[in-house]
Amino acid sequence: MQTEIRSKLLEAFSNAEGEFLSGQKISDLLGCSRTAIWKHMEELRKEGYELEAVRRRGYRIKRKPDKVSGNEISLGLHTQFMGRNIHFEEEVTSTQKIAHKLANAGAKEGTIVIAEQQIEGRGRLARVWYSPKYTGIWMSMIIRPKIPLNQTPQLTLLTAVAIVQAIEKVTGLFPDIKWPNDILINGKKVVGILTELQAEADQVHSVIIGTGINVNQRREDFHEDLKSIATSIAAESGEKCDRSLLIQEILIHFENLYEQYLRSGFKPIKLLWESYAISLNKEIVAKTLQGTLKGKALGIDDEGILLLQTGEGKIEKIYSADIKIK
Repeated sequence: MQTEIRSKLLEAFSNAEGEFLSGQKISDLLGCSRTAIWKHMEELRKEGYELEAVRRRGYRIKRKPDKVSGNEISLGLHTQFMGRNIHFEEEVTSTQKIAHKLANAGAKEGTIVIAEQQIEGRGRLARVWYSPKYTGIWMSMIIRPKIPLNQTPQLTLLTAVAIVQAIEKVTGLFPDIKWPNDILINGKKVVGILTELQAEADQVHSVIIGTGINVNQRREDFHEDLKSIATSIAAESGEKCDRSLLIQEILIHFENLYEQYLRSGFKPIKLLWESYAISLNKEIVAKTLQGTLKGKALGIDDEGILLLQTGEGKIEKIYSADIKIK
């Protein structure tokens, strides 16, 4: 009950958009006494919110804490379904593992799982993803698209576009996308995306999209073997980024692109993806399970498959690979 009241209170502040809310209005909205409201305000202060109280005007939130809990994400979130159900924990093994359990239990589309720290974060090919506390965005999203199984890889590309757009809006930085799931800033990796399915041969039950975003790490926070290939938003911009705000923007952009995708198919997403692609028309080396291919990256086809033109002029379709730009 207390959590529900707190959520309503934060939603009311969000709708007020920085204006004062009178004690009477809050009392009417929440159905509780002025004394109870004061207690909730004190709890918000303990959580790190900076509140301003002015006699005869009421209360307003001046600053939110640098946290990524459900309250901080919900406050000011303008989506229809993405992020409307939030499962937050301080520390988890992996947000993907929790999201799979929630999806199996019937979690609604748009449910997100988010944590301040992952102990067993992972990327593609079971690689370790370093997820230190209070620095990044470690999040998994649950969606339930009614699409054929072979089209689900397109959702990784859609997610990449949404994250790039969100980073641009919040920070002014201009990230690049490296097929299939990496986002780079100044040539170094800042985001990884891991897409997993719960499906049968002829039906997709849910898609779990995991994102690891290096947000506020300092350059010296990265392990020595990562410093040459990884970076963070703060390291590239020179200032800390509001992680909750970035999450909100990711959810908004994802929801808009996802709805467009369900209405109009992959082609509009494909054009956006190619506009951000760093490897387009460049010589690359693609390491696949079948071997290594070299050639020019022409772009992606209408299924989201990478097209590589070899030196002999042959067009190869790359379904899964590690890409290195020559």
